[in-house]
Amino acid sequence: MEKLKKYIKYQHISYLTKAFGNCDNFVEANVILKNLTGINEFFDSQNSYLFFRNFLEKRISYVSDVERREYGDFQTPGKLTDSICSFLVKENFCPQNIIEPTFGKGSFILSSIKYFNSIKYVFAVEIYEKYVWETKFKILEYFLDNPDVSKPQIFLFKQNIFEFDLNLISGKISGSVLVLGNPPWITNSGLSLLNSDNLPKKSNLKRHNGLDAITGKGNFDIGESISLVMLKNFSSFDGGMAFLIKNSVIKNLVHDLHKFKFKISNIRTYKIDVKKYFNVSVGASLFTCKFNQLNKHIFCEVYSSLNKRFPETKFGWYKGKFVSDLEMYENNSEYDGQSPYEWRQGVKHDGSKIFELTKNNNKYINGFGEEIDVENDLIYGLIKSSDLKKNLIDKPRKYVIITQHFIGEKTTYIKDKYPKLFNYLSKYEDKINNRKSSIYKNKPKFSIFGIGNYSFKPYKVAISGLYKNPFFSLILPENNKPLMLDDTCYFLSFDELETAIFSWCILSDEEAYNLLKSISFTDSKRPYTKDVLMRLSIDKIARDKDFDDILLKIRTLDISNLENINYQSWERYLNSFQKSKVLSKQVSLF
Repeated sequence: MEKLKKYIKYQHISYLTKAFGNCDNFVEANVILKNLTGINEFFDSQNSYLFFRNFLEKRISYVSDVERREYGDFQTPGKLTDSICSFLVKENFCPQNIIEPTFGKGSFILSSIKYFNSIKYVFAVEIYEKYVWETKFKILEYFLDNPDVSKPQIFLFKQNIFEFDLNLISGKISGSVLVLGNPPWITNSGLSLLNSDNLPKKSNLKRHNGLDAITGKGNFDIGESISLVMLKNFSSFDGGMAFLIKNSVIKNLVHDLHKFKFKISNIRTYKIDVKKYFNVSVGASLFTCKFNQLNKHIFCEVYSSLNKRFPETKFGWYKGKFVSDLEMYENNSEYDGQSPYEWRQGVKHDGSKIFELTKNNNKYINGFGEEIDVENDLIYGLIKSSDLKKNLIDKPRKYVIITQHFIGEKTTYIKDKYPKLFNYLSKYEDKINNRKSSIYKNKPKFSIFGIGNYSFKPYKVAISGLYKNPFFSLILPENNKPLMLDDTCYFLSFDELETAIFSWCILSDEEAYNLLKSISFTDSKRPYTKDVLMRLSIDKIARDKDFDDILLKIRTLDISNLENINYQSWERYLNSFQKSKVLSKQVSLF
């Protein structure tokens, strides 16, 4: 209670002083306050009650705050929670029980009391003690101002939701429920960096194995984890859920519903102006669904705001495929299959100031502004996401040191063959050894990642994984030396120029564009990933193309040495897919 930020209004102090009278016992005080507010066990000890009495007598106020990022905290303003609860009433949510797993400053609790006349119980959990007390005082003030309003029984638990026994709630539920709230907007890795204890027990929730778990797929959003816990425990009750969560979390939830088989239906999202209400640049929406109703067709309707009557898009599962726009996908689904080529991610080093260089007057300069003198053999041109804006790229803006030809290759050769480069890297050995990613653990000195034979092929077709609209660039070597891409890019690599050009033509046409837009989520941090790109059936698109159209596309490249580009080479390109399938079948037999 020493951290109270909100005080009781002046006009209520004398009223409360009289209400408590000569009451010196916190148990008796709890009975008085339960009658006033509906809150069970307003005080958890005699000391907290005595402090409260002292607060009333001396009108003590405490103003203090802490850095709230540890809890992934984006407190929901009352104006927004009022709008949401008013909207839910119009959508025929009539809960008798409100369940909120992270109630914060209590805005959703107050709004639900205002707008849902059917409420009998409120069950709410919060890890941060200051917010528990602030919520109690808000509820107290509300009922002092509105004494005739019906009071539900309110149970406020000061505990970590990941350690809380939800049977304490489910065992008391009678009637319909509404799981309501705004869970934290932060990932488990983000909290780990803050040394927070606001974490679920260590587990691989998505059951990722090996490298996927190490390199990021094992990372999950805390709000997603809380959502899954709530669905698991309460989706078999009558009622529903209304959670304000990130769009990326909503996508993950809908994607995994077929795996968890929760009994939910009528899944919808309503976009929220996050900048207006929270002053952050995060895509988030109100996620709603109805409980105890199993829908065989798993999809989510997306509304542009709470005021819209009709959805702008639908995303979800369509004939075993997960897509971002059902209508667009239906018109392009024939090209959703398996890429005949392997998509690769660019090189990863986690040491840009050391490994990445610029060039000035034929001299290399590192990220510390130091001019360095090293051998040229292991330095390659580097293309980053921000460079992939042109159809054709043959000149790099930056350069990168490539210490290995494949993952795990020993790097002892550098000392003997390239002594100047070895001395340069050794100068920064401590920084290189302290790279945070676990992928470098127990690997050779100066290791990099995302490297293989494919990296050294001369011709590539690349796309940035970061931008909303898919755009492909044809990458040519510089001075007969292949250009590398960084790990925000994905690419195909080729030995022959004509194969690269034909593939670029196919990927740059409307069929590939429309399919990618219908299966990728552009509000994700990385809309285009290997998983998404591998669904592009380049061979199927190619067979539906006319060679004259391909020639028109090629002429936009402004490239020389095209004597091998003709109808015969196009036929060889098409036939190569059939040969590849035959070879694949033969290999599968063994």
